[in-house]
Amino acid sequence: MSELFIDENYQSKLSMRETEKAIKFIKDYFQDHLAEALNLQRVSAPLFVRKGSGVNDDLNGIERKVSFPVKAADETVAECLFSLAKWKRMALAEYGFQQNEGLYTDMNAIRPDEENLDNLHSVYVDQWDWERIISQQERNLDFLKKIVRKIYRLIKDTEATVHEKYPHLTPILPDEITFVHTEELFDEYPDLTAKEREDKALQKYGAVFLIGIGGTLPDGSIHDGRAPDYDDWITPNGDGKKGLNGDILLWYPLLNRTFEISSMGIRVDKDTLLQQLEIRNAPDKKEQIWHKRLLNDEFPLCIGGGIGQSRLCMFFLQKLHIGEVHASVWPDDVLRGCKEAGVRLL
Repeated sequence: MSELFIDENYQSKLSMRETEKAIKFIKDYFQDHLAEALNLQRVSAPLFVRKGSGVNDDLNGIERKVSFPVKAADETVAECLFSLAKWKRMALAEYGFQQNEGLYTDMNAIRPDEENLDNLHSVYVDQWDWERIISQQERNLDFLKKIVRKIYRLIKDTEATVHEKYPHLTPILPDEITFVHTEELFDEYPDLTAKEREDKALQKYGAVFLIGIGGTLPDGSIHDGRAPDYDDWITPNGDGKKGLNGDILLWYPLLNRTFEISSMGIRVDKDTLLQQLEIRNAPDKKEQIWHKRLLNDEFPLCIGGGIGQSRLCMFFLQKLHIGEVHASVWPDDVLRGCKEAGVRLL
Protein backbone atom coordinates (compact mmCIF):
# COMPACT_ATOMS: atom_id res chain seq x y z
CA MET A 1 0.00 0.00 0.00
CA SER A 2 1.24 3.51 -0.73
CA GLU A 3 -0.09 6.95 0.12
CA LEU A 4 1.74 9.17 -2.31
CA PHE A 5 1.39 12.92 -1.85
CA ILE A 6 1.94 15.01 -4.98
CA ASP A 7 2.06 18.80 -5.11
CA GLU A 8 1.29 19.91 -8.65
CA ASN A 9 3.39 23.03 -8.14
CA TYR A 10 6.46 21.15 -6.90
CA GLN A 11 9.73 21.46 -8.75
CA SER A 12 13.04 20.20 -7.43
CA LYS A 13 15.41 23.06 -6.67
CA LEU A 14 18.39 20.96 -7.75
CA SER A 15 19.05 18.79 -10.80
CA MET A 16 19.79 15.09 -10.26
CA ARG A 17 23.55 15.62 -10.55
CA GLU A 18 23.42 18.65 -8.27
CA THR A 19 21.35 16.59 -5.84
CA GLU A 20 23.98 13.84 -5.73
CA LYS A 21 26.73 16.38 -5.01
CA ALA A 22 24.62 18.00 -2.31
CA ILE A 23 23.90 14.63 -0.66
CA LYS A 24 27.62 13.96 -0.31
CA PHE A 25 28.22 17.48 0.98
CA ILE A 26 25.54 17.12 3.67
CA LYS A 27 26.63 13.65 4.75
CA ASP A 28 30.32 14.60 5.00
CA TYR A 29 29.59 17.79 6.92
CA PHE A 30 27.07 16.28 9.32
CA GLN A 31 28.97 13.14 10.28
CA ASP A 32 32.25 15.00 10.85
CA HIS A 33 30.59 17.55 13.11
CA LEU A 34 28.48 14.90 14.89
CA ALA A 35 31.68 13.08 15.82
CA GLU A 36 33.17 16.32 17.14
CA ALA A 37 30.06 17.38 19.09
CA LEU A 38 29.59 14.03 20.89
CA ASN A 39 33.22 12.80 20.96
CA LEU A 40 32.57 9.84 18.67
CA GLN A 41 34.90 7.65 16.59
CA ARG A 42 33.76 6.13 13.32
CA VAL A 43 33.75 2.30 13.23
CA SER A 44 32.71 -0.35 10.73
CA ALA A 45 29.43 -2.16 11.28
CA PRO A 46 27.88 -5.46 10.10
CA LEU A 47 25.08 -5.73 7.55
CA PHE A 48 23.86 -9.01 9.08
CA VAL A 49 24.28 -11.16 12.20
CA ARG A 50 23.55 -14.75 13.26
CA LYS A 51 19.88 -15.42 13.81
CA GLY A 52 19.02 -15.97 17.47
CA SER A 53 22.00 -14.06 18.85
CA GLY A 54 19.76 -11.38 20.34
CA VAL A 55 21.88 -8.66 18.73
CA ASN A 56 19.29 -7.65 16.14
CA ASP A 57 16.55 -5.13 16.83
CA ASP A 58 13.01 -6.53 16.75
CA LEU A 59 11.35 -3.11 16.17
CA ASN A 60 7.73 -3.80 17.12
CA GLY A 61 8.32 -7.57 17.22
CA ILE A 62 6.22 -8.52 14.20
CA GLU A 63 8.28 -7.38 11.20
CA ARG A 64 10.00 -10.01 9.05
CA LYS A 65 13.78 -9.89 8.70
CA VAL A 66 15.64 -10.62 5.47
CA SER A 67 17.51 -13.86 6.20
CA PHE A 68 19.63 -16.41 4.36
CA PRO A 69 21.69 -19.57 5.05
CA VAL A 70 25.49 -19.25 4.92
CA LYS A 71 26.77 -22.23 2.95
CA ALA A 72 30.36 -22.13 4.24
CA ALA A 73 29.17 -21.93 7.87
CA ASP A 74 27.15 -25.17 7.92
CA GLU A 75 24.05 -23.38 6.62
CA THR A 76 23.95 -21.10 9.69
CA VAL A 77 21.12 -18.62 9.15
CA ALA A 78 22.10 -14.97 9.05
CA GLU A 79 19.62 -12.11 9.19
CA CYS A 80 19.98 -8.53 8.00
CA LEU A 81 19.94 -5.96 10.76
CA PHE A 82 16.96 -3.72 11.42
CA SER A 83 19.18 -1.41 13.44
CA LEU A 84 22.46 -1.48 15.33
CA ALA A 85 21.01 -0.47 18.71
CA LYS A 86 22.32 -3.51 20.59
CA TRP A 87 25.39 -4.19 18.44
CA LYS A 88 26.74 -0.71 19.23
CA ARG A 89 26.59 -1.30 22.97
CA MET A 90 28.45 -4.56 22.57
CA ALA A 91 31.06 -2.79 20.40
CA LEU A 92 31.61 -0.09 23.04
CA ALA A 93 32.66 -2.82 25.48
CA GLU A 94 34.70 -4.92 23.09
CA TYR A 95 36.57 -2.00 21.51
CA GLY A 96 37.56 -0.56 24.88
CA PHE A 97 35.75 2.80 24.77
CA GLN A 98 35.77 4.82 27.98
CA GLN A 99 33.24 7.10 29.71
CA ASN A 100 32.22 10.12 27.58
CA GLU A 101 33.63 8.42 24.47
CA GLY A 102 31.55 6.80 21.80
CA LEU A 103 31.22 5.52 18.27
CA TYR A 104 29.20 6.18 15.16
CA THR A 105 28.72 4.18 11.99
CA ASP A 106 26.73 3.95 8.78
CA MET A 107 23.70 1.71 9.21
CA ASN A 108 22.00 0.32 6.12
CA ALA A 109 18.93 -1.85 6.58
CA ILE A 110 16.19 -3.56 4.59
CA ARG A 111 12.69 -3.58 6.06
CA PRO A 112 10.51 -5.61 3.68
CA ASP A 113 7.38 -5.32 5.82
CA GLU A 114 7.21 -1.54 5.54
CA GLU A 115 3.62 -1.23 4.34
CA ASN A 116 3.14 2.49 3.97
CA LEU A 117 5.57 3.41 1.18
CA ASP A 118 4.66 7.06 1.10
CA ASN A 119 6.82 10.15 0.54
CA LEU A 120 8.88 9.46 3.67
CA HIS A 121 9.02 5.66 3.96
CA SER A 122 11.08 3.14 2.03
CA VAL A 123 12.07 -0.51 2.42
CA TYR A 124 15.66 0.81 2.47
CA VAL A 125 16.83 2.59 5.62
CA ASP A 126 20.08 4.50 6.05
CA GLN A 127 21.14 6.33 9.16
CA TRP A 128 24.05 7.29 11.34
CA ASP A 129 23.93 5.01 14.35
CA TRP A 130 25.81 6.37 17.36
CA GLU A 131 26.43 5.29 20.95
CA ARG A 132 28.30 6.90 23.86
CA ILE A 133 29.28 5.63 27.33
CA ILE A 134 27.76 7.49 30.28
CA SER A 135 27.93 7.29 34.07
CA GLN A 136 25.17 6.21 36.46
CA GLN A 137 24.76 9.89 37.43
CA GLU A 138 24.04 10.79 33.79
CA ARG A 139 21.07 8.42 33.50
CA ASN A 140 18.57 11.26 33.84
CA LEU A 141 16.35 13.56 31.79
CA ASP A 142 18.60 16.61 32.10
CA PHE A 143 21.51 14.77 30.51
CA LEU A 144 19.28 13.42 27.75
CA LYS A 145 18.12 16.96 26.98
CA LYS A 146 21.73 18.17 26.92
CA ILE A 147 22.61 15.65 24.21
CA VAL A 148 19.42 16.39 22.25
CA ARG A 149 20.28 20.11 22.23
CA LYS A 150 23.75 19.35 20.88
CA ILE A 151 22.30 17.29 18.04
CA TYR A 152 19.66 19.90 17.24
CA ARG A 153 22.30 22.65 17.22
CA LEU A 154 24.20 20.60 14.64
CA ILE A 155 21.03 20.15 12.57
CA LYS A 156 20.56 23.92 12.62
CA ASP A 157 24.21 24.54 11.72
CA THR A 158 23.96 22.09 8.82
CA GLU A 159 20.82 23.82 7.55
CA ALA A 160 22.65 27.17 7.61
CA THR A 161 25.68 25.69 5.85
CA VAL A 162 23.51 24.18 3.11
CA HIS A 163 21.81 27.57 2.65
CA GLU A 164 25.19 29.24 2.33
CA LYS A 165 26.17 26.83 -0.45
CA TYR A 166 22.70 26.77 -2.08
CA PRO A 167 21.08 30.17 -1.29
CA HIS A 168 17.76 29.21 -2.88
CA LEU A 169 17.27 26.54 -0.16
CA THR A 170 15.80 28.77 2.56
CA PRO A 171 16.18 27.74 6.26
CA ILE A 172 12.91 26.97 8.07
CA LEU A 173 13.88 25.52 11.47
CA PRO A 174 13.21 27.37 14.75
CA ASP A 175 16.17 28.46 16.87
CA GLU A 176 15.41 26.02 19.69
CA ILE A 177 13.91 22.57 20.05
CA THR A 178 10.93 22.14 22.42
CA PHE A 179 10.68 19.21 24.84
CA VAL A 180 7.23 17.59 25.12
CA HIS A 181 6.17 14.34 26.80
CA THR A 182 3.81 11.87 25.13
CA GLU A 183 1.55 12.09 28.21
CA GLU A 184 1.31 15.86 27.79
CA LEU A 185 0.18 15.44 24.20
CA PHE A 186 -2.33 12.80 25.26
CA ASP A 187 -3.75 15.07 27.97
CA GLU A 188 -4.03 17.99 25.53
CA TYR A 189 -5.47 16.02 22.59
CA PRO A 190 -7.10 12.86 24.04
CA ASP A 191 -9.44 12.41 21.06
CA LEU A 192 -6.69 12.48 18.42
CA THR A 193 -4.47 9.67 17.19
CA ALA A 194 -0.79 9.64 18.14
CA LYS A 195 0.28 10.98 14.75
CA GLU A 196 -2.38 13.68 14.83
CA ARG A 197 -1.09 14.77 18.24
CA GLU A 198 2.42 14.99 16.82
CA ASP A 199 1.22 17.16 13.96
CA LYS A 200 -0.49 19.55 16.40
CA ALA A 201 2.69 19.91 18.45
CA LEU A 202 4.94 20.33 15.43
CA GLN A 203 2.71 22.91 13.79
CA LYS A 204 2.98 24.88 17.02
CA TYR A 205 6.71 24.53 17.76
CA GLY A 206 8.44 23.56 14.51
CA ALA A 207 10.92 21.23 16.24
CA VAL A 208 10.10 18.88 19.14
CA PHE A 209 11.84 16.19 21.14
CA LEU A 210 8.98 13.88 22.09
CA ILE A 211 9.79 12.06 25.33
CA GLY A 212 8.53 8.67 26.48
CA ILE A 213 8.12 6.65 23.28
CA GLY A 214 7.00 3.14 24.20
CA GLY A 215 5.69 3.94 27.66
CA THR A 216 2.07 3.41 28.64
CA LEU A 217 -0.33 6.36 28.34
CA PRO A 218 -3.25 7.03 30.74
CA ASP A 219 -5.68 5.01 28.58
CA GLY A 220 -3.34 1.99 28.50
CA SER A 221 -2.13 2.58 24.94
CA ILE A 222 1.37 3.54 23.83
CA HIS A 223 2.23 6.49 21.61
CA ASP A 224 4.40 4.34 19.35
CA GLY A 225 6.19 1.01 19.56
CA ARG A 226 9.67 0.73 21.00
CA ALA A 227 11.60 -2.46 21.65
CA PRO A 228 12.01 -3.44 25.33
CA ASP A 229 15.74 -4.11 25.26
CA TYR A 230 17.47 -0.91 24.21
CA ASP A 231 15.75 2.40 25.14
CA ASP A 232 14.65 3.02 28.72
CA TRP A 233 10.99 4.05 28.56
CA ILE A 234 9.96 3.05 32.07
CA THR A 235 12.25 4.94 34.48
CA PRO A 236 10.73 7.99 36.25
CA ASN A 237 12.41 11.04 34.73
CA GLY A 238 11.92 13.52 37.56
CA ASP A 239 8.99 15.50 36.15
CA GLY A 240 6.27 13.13 37.33
CA LYS A 241 6.39 11.09 34.13
CA LYS A 242 8.36 8.13 32.83
CA GLY A 243 10.86 7.65 30.03
CA LEU A 244 14.46 8.50 29.20
CA ASN A 245 14.07 8.30 25.44
CA GLY A 246 12.34 10.06 22.56
CA ASP A 247 12.20 11.18 18.94
CA ILE A 248 13.52 14.34 17.30
CA LEU A 249 10.64 15.59 15.15
CA LEU A 250 10.58 18.50 12.67
CA TRP A 251 7.70 20.16 10.85
CA TYR A 252 7.98 19.81 7.07
CA PRO A 253 5.80 22.37 5.26
CA LEU A 254 6.39 20.78 1.85
CA LEU A 255 4.40 17.72 2.97
CA ASN A 256 2.42 19.51 5.68
CA ARG A 257 3.33 16.81 8.20
CA THR A 258 5.65 15.78 11.01
CA PHE A 259 9.09 14.62 9.91
CA GLU A 260 10.97 12.21 12.20
CA ILE A 261 14.74 12.70 12.07
CA SER A 262 16.01 10.67 15.00
CA SER A 263 15.03 8.02 17.52
CA MET A 264 17.30 7.97 20.56
CA GLY A 265 17.55 7.55 24.30
CA ILE A 266 19.38 6.42 27.39
CA ARG A 267 19.72 2.64 27.19
CA VAL A 268 18.30 0.07 29.58
CA ASP A 269 20.23 -1.08 32.61
CA LYS A 270 19.71 -4.51 34.14
CA ASP A 271 16.63 -3.55 36.14
CA THR A 272 14.83 -1.73 33.35
CA LEU A 273 15.64 -4.52 30.87
CA LEU A 274 13.92 -7.08 33.10
CA GLN A 275 10.94 -4.82 33.74
CA GLN A 276 10.43 -3.95 30.08
CA LEU A 277 10.76 -7.57 28.95
CA GLU A 278 7.97 -8.47 31.38
CA ILE A 279 5.78 -5.61 30.15
CA ARG A 280 6.24 -6.73 26.54
CA ASN A 281 5.67 -10.37 27.51
CA ALA A 282 9.12 -11.35 26.26
CA PRO A 283 10.91 -12.80 29.34
CA ASP A 284 12.45 -15.59 27.27
CA LYS A 285 14.81 -13.07 25.71
CA LYS A 286 16.79 -13.19 28.94
CA GLU A 287 18.25 -16.44 27.63
CA GLN A 288 19.70 -14.89 24.47
CA ILE A 289 23.44 -14.28 24.37
CA TRP A 290 23.32 -10.49 24.21
CA HIS A 291 20.81 -10.21 27.05
CA LYS A 292 22.80 -12.57 29.28
CA ARG A 293 25.87 -10.43 28.74
CA LEU A 294 24.01 -7.26 29.73
CA LEU A 295 22.62 -8.94 32.85
CA ASN A 296 26.15 -10.08 33.66
CA ASP A 297 27.44 -6.45 33.66
CA GLU A 298 29.53 -6.94 30.51
CA PHE A 299 28.19 -3.82 28.76
CA PRO A 300 28.57 -0.18 29.82
CA LEU A 301 25.77 2.25 30.58
CA CYS A 302 25.20 4.36 27.50
CA ILE A 303 23.08 6.70 25.44
CA GLY A 304 22.58 6.39 21.71
CA GLY A 305 20.34 6.60 18.70
CA GLY A 306 19.99 6.78 14.97
CA ILE A 307 19.82 9.85 12.73
CA GLY A 308 18.27 9.37 9.31
CA GLN A 309 20.71 10.17 6.52
CA SER A 310 18.23 10.29 3.64
CA ARG A 311 15.69 12.01 5.88
CA LEU A 312 18.15 14.82 6.64
CA CYS A 313 19.14 15.17 3.00
CA MET A 314 15.50 15.25 1.92
CA PHE A 315 14.72 17.93 4.51
CA PHE A 316 17.68 20.18 3.75
CA LEU A 317 17.31 19.83 -0.04
CA GLN A 318 13.55 20.39 0.20
CA LYS A 319 12.59 17.29 -1.75
CA LEU A 320 9.04 15.98 -2.08
CA HIS A 321 9.90 12.26 -1.98
CA ILE A 322 12.62 10.32 -0.21
CA GLY A 323 13.27 8.45 -3.46
CA GLU A 324 14.81 11.70 -4.73
CA VAL A 325 17.74 11.20 -2.31
CA HIS A 326 18.17 7.42 -2.26
CA ALA A 327 17.51 4.49 -4.57
CA SER A 328 14.97 1.83 -3.62
CA VAL A 329 12.12 -0.32 -4.96
CA TRP A 330 8.72 1.34 -5.24
CA PRO A 331 5.19 0.14 -6.06
CA ASP A 332 4.00 0.76 -9.61
CA ASP A 333 1.52 3.42 -8.51
CA VAL A 334 4.32 5.41 -6.83
CA LEU A 335 6.53 5.16 -9.89
CA ARG A 336 3.68 6.21 -12.14
CA GLY A 337 2.55 9.06 -9.90
CA CYS A 338 6.05 10.47 -9.51
CA LYS A 339 6.74 10.25 -13.23
CA GLU A 340 3.52 12.04 -14.12
CA ALA A 341 4.31 14.80 -11.63
CA GLY A 342 7.91 15.22 -12.76
CA VAL A 343 9.34 13.92 -9.46
CA ARG A 344 12.57 12.20 -10.50
CA LEU A 345 13.45 9.22 -8.31
CA LEU A 346 17.04 8.00 -8.10
